[in-house]
Amino acid sequence: MKIGIVGVSGYGGSELLRLCVEHPAFELVYAGADSTAGQALSQRFPALAGRREGEFVIQRFTPEGVGELDLLFASLPTGVSRDLLARLPQSMKIVDVGGDHRFLEGWTYGLTELPGQRSKIATTKRLANPGCYPAAALLALAPLVKEGLIEPENIVIDAKSGITGTGRGGGSDYGYVETNEDVFAYGLESHPHVPEIERALEQVGGRKATVAFTAHLVPMSRGILATCYARPRGAAQAARLYDAALSCYDSEPFVKVVPAKNGRSPHTGWATGSNLAFLSYAVNPRTGLVVAFGAIDNLGKGAAAQALQNANLMTGQPENAGLRGLPLLT
Repeated sequence: MKIGIVGVSGYGGSELLRLCVEHPAFELVYAGADSTAGQALSQRFPALAGRREGEFVIQRFTPEGVGELDLLFASLPTGVSRDLLARLPQSMKIVDVGGDHRFLEGWTYGLTELPGQRSKIATTKRLANPGCYPAAALLALAPLVKEGLIEPENIVIDAKSGITGTGRGGGSDYGYVETNEDVFAYGLESHPHVPEIERALEQVGGRKATVAFTAHLVPMSRGILATCYARPRGAAQAARLYDAALSCYDSEPFVKVVPAKNGRSPHTGWATGSNLAFLSYAVNPRTGLVVAFGAIDNLGKGAAAQALQNANLMTGQPENAGLRGLPLLT
């Protein structure tokens, strides 16, 4: 199948490139970007030297210039892709890794493991990939909302991301000197992921959901840990939380429900370079609040690897095609 990647020189786009060049059924025939247009892929990514893909010249993206593709991945900054992707033919399948089409009419939300989403993804031609923070938080919260174990209103999500979550085109606030040995919260006035998380939880639970969400940047390259606090419905028991998650994700190849050993949450490093999500649960003994943890790679399950999982479903491939590798083990 002939595929293309727009935004190939960004963090998400380059991770898609890494995964797609080893995919058993996808043939990369188009690579698009703006800042690196005119460079060969091997010039941008020296590891591709000597490979067929390395000879491709990165094109400046225009909808009319992508040629005939079976599927296009668009990894563009939020606010850029809506008008451009609307000009592509309806016959072309699109996975938008950016944030312009989430819960937009005509587009399918692409967090595969949410109840009922897999069948919708398999039949769509327009797929909106989830945001990186929502992927971690929703996977942790969805089983509890589905089973009515927590109140879906007034959920608090405290999430921390590696610097790649800001995108390669981020401003000087996100450079090495500005972020090393530092942690700060951002998007305090409003964050675009809030309505996305609320809409998804409302679909899962059938009731109104509200969340207070705070994002933080931490001085690491990649990874997200979402720590979610919710009021229980009835007496909270950690065993019931785990049972709900295990039942929800029993046959899911990319979701690992693990105990919070020695009072510790999952590590983001467990997922680095993979499409895996690690979930754990606890009950705060002083307040009775339920605590749900989700740890992912923000460029994996939070972006490129999730996009490839969706593309596999959309094109009739095995869901784990190109995603069978282990995380980086350290």
